[in-house]
Amino acid sequence: MAGLTLALTAACTGPDGADTSTAGAEAAGDEVKIAISPEDGTTKVRPNLPVTVTADGGTITDVTIEQSQNTEADAQNPADGEGTEAGEAEDGEDTPDVDEVTGTLNEDKTEWVSDWNLIPGSDITVTALAENEAGEETEVISEFSTLEAAPGQRLELQSNFPTSGQEVGVGMPVIVNFDMPVENKAQVENSMEVTSEETVEGAWNWFGDKMAVFRPKEYWQPNQDVSVDLHLAGTEASDGVYGVKNYRIDFRVSREQISTIENDEYTMVVERDGKQIKSFPISNGDGSTRAYTTTSGTHLLMEKYEHLVMDSSTVGVPVDSPDGYKLDVNYAVRFSNSGEFTHAAPWNNRLGQANLSHGCTNMSVADAKWYFENALMGDVLVINGTDRQLEVDNGWGYWQRSWDEWLEHSETGEADTTDGNGTPGDVHGEAV
Repeated sequence: MAGLTLALTAACTGPDGADTSTAGAEAAGDEVKIAISPEDGTTKVRPNLPVTVTADGGTITDVTIEQSQNTEADAQNPADGEGTEAGEAEDGEDTPDVDEVTGTLNEDKTEWVSDWNLIPGSDITVTALAENEAGEETEVISEFSTLEAAPGQRLELQSNFPTSGQEVGVGMPVIVNFDMPVENKAQVENSMEVTSEETVEGAWNWFGDKMAVFRPKEYWQPNQDVSVDLHLAGTEASDGVYGVKNYRIDFRVSREQISTIENDEYTMVVERDGKQIKSFPISNGDGSTRAYTTTSGTHLLMEKYEHLVMDSSTVGVPVDSPDGYKLDVNYAVRFSNSGEFTHAAPWNNRLGQANLSHGCTNMSVADAKWYFENALMGDVLVINGTDRQLEVDNGWGYWQRSWDEWLEHSETGEADTTDGNGTPGDVHGEAV
């Protein structure tokens, strides 16, 4: 979808004030004939149809699209969704406008096709410029309006991880949760563009119909900025269900911190930017049951609590049963959804000698505090040596899939390069 990036401007009259809204009209003499689709004056255009400009007798020099949501649509589509909306970051600072509709020119510059869909319920102005061999310029404008998204059929962003402004570890995925099921997953995948300072290959996978996850082929390079443009507006997520807003997520990948636990050695080793900086004695799950067996595999740190009440009933073990527990713990760092945390365990006098926990990684108070204070969401924690493997959908176990498996589970089946030149496939719906 690489193409010409064009500014959002409009001109409804020519330099002499004459009306130029004659899309597709033939110009006199040797002037270029320009045609724009959708046609001038059309109403209720499906927002997922592409804008196409063609030139006969010359080449296209510029195409700009202005979108102005009409008053009625504004009232029906209030900006009440979570996440970062187009043009505004969570901290209130302005960001580049993700409502901008860029486009792609063919090789001989006679056809331009929009990269993204249009905002539902909007008045659209397309201004196209072309010139003939003599350099004489022709301008044509098409004005039309898009179909509004019907009540109850508006796809919006429910939540996302990370959020704008966050600093994360090198294993951090991009997790997007929608408020409605998505059937046209390939089109939605192609509407979400990830751009990083250090270009990598990545791809989206789906976990259910409401959650999409982007992961690079390998861990992110440290110390760089990443942006995610969610061009959801106008994308038909399911039959008759359209995205109504665009969003941008900006986050920073921090230093590389990777921790490794060898279960049979009762030790955690922490490496930062390739160098060992810490080694801690630990105690993992005792393995007496599956629930009390620490999972092996590549984990990501998810969240942390300075103080947390740990309740066995949350993992299916009643508190009043022989194996039940309810503990107050400090410096807890979550690394799965099956109740696994690193945390301080001053009651465990066998740290570095035996695995005695209910599945968590026990540490001394000082070590747990250090790990808590130095942990970022998305830091990598590798655990080796237990007979229970981390499931890919247990917490953020996404690195449990090989790259080939991850790519195979993508709806597009193609890697997405994070160089800012677009996504692998088409975002538009079929013409009827």
